Amino acid sequence: MNTYLFRLATSGLTAIGLALGINGLNAFAPVDLLNLAASSSSSQAQAQDLEEDVNVRVYRTASPAVVSIETSDGSGSGSIISPDGLVLTNAHVVSGEQTVEVILSDGTKLQADVIAFGEAGLDLAAVQIRNQRNLPTVQIANPESIAVGQRAFAIGNPFGQFQGTFTTGIVSRIDSNRGLIQTDTAINPGNSGGPLLNSRGEMIGVNSAIFSPRGASGNIGIGFAIMIDRVEPFLAAVQDGTAPRTAQQSPLLGGGTQAQRLVPNSPIQGILGTESGVLPSDNSYFDAYTFEGKAGQQIVIEMTSNEIDAYLILLSPDGQDVAQDDDGGGGSNARLTTSLPADGTYTVLANSYQAGETGRYNLRLATQGSRLNR
Repeated sequence: MNTYLFRLATSGLTAIGLALGINGLNAFAPVDLLNLAASSSSSQAQAQDLEEDVNVRVYRTASPAVVSIETSDGSGSGSIISPDGLVLTNAHVVSGEQTVEVILSDGTKLQADVIAFGEAGLDLAAVQIRNQRNLPTVQIANPESIAVGQRAFAIGNPFGQFQGTFTTGIVSRIDSNRGLIQTDTAINPGNSGGPLLNSRGEMIGVNSAIFSPRGASGNIGIGFAIMIDRVEPFLAAVQDGTAPRTAQQSPLLGGGTQAQRLVPNSPIQGILGTESGVLPSDNSYFDAYTFEGKAGQQIVIEMTSNEIDAYLILLSPDGQDVAQDDDGGGGSNARLTTSLPADGTYTVLANSYQAGETGRYNLRLATQGSRLNR
């Protein structure tokens, strides 16, 4: 985007110069004026050719090692990082699965085992393809080489239908505290777990989420990838056998503190503040809670407060958005009523509607056959 604006500014200055001196140029050097236009056109064509060369090189370098991952109820993407078939992906892609099908870039379908998950909600997982050697791999970038403004590239399987899709953009923002890279590179459902790459075809992050404003849908040019400096310790834990074998809680992008357990009819008093997590989508604070649910179970969650505009978000065991509510409880209170889609561990985010809101709140969960204590 900065390059594009610079080109417009340069074109504008050139136009002003020509307007001020057009008579002199026409009178004394008409051929030079034509040559100037030809030279400018040639320079632009060369720049476009160089950009295309980089795009093609990055895709050819990395795409053979980017795979599609098919699970019992969805799909995602992943990167092969070792010749024997260790695949890096998102926890929310393979959560609840023991085995998955990995589809290589040439269409070959292979069985793989889910062997590890990130700790404390870190949205990473490792999958091991069975009985393979000499597979292509994605190289990992030096974490210190990542900078805002550098070009960024994504490869993945958006919507589970378009394997090998290549998109381009830049690194828009780096959130070191939460270990996230923000990018305008197009990332869509199904891209989860695929690599975010630099101009050398090296992985700088693992694509995990997009931001859609409340009430909107689809990609609007704000995506998030887990930074490679969070990925490297996870891979080390996988290789030395200390990484968790099962997901500890619903994944929360860059991770965070362990979620507190939410027990039906046991109200919790909490405080949103600087010790809380921060949603990368809008910089609002949240506290995470988990509970065990069953498919078809009716639940009611209430969040009340006199100090903040309460907002509730419910995530399924695989990290998908089940429901959200702002003022369903009346006034600035939130009340969420829904039927659970599957068995497993659900995550409740006690959130605020506006960024930076802090204050005390009460949180309650009721299941079918029970009532909220008021």
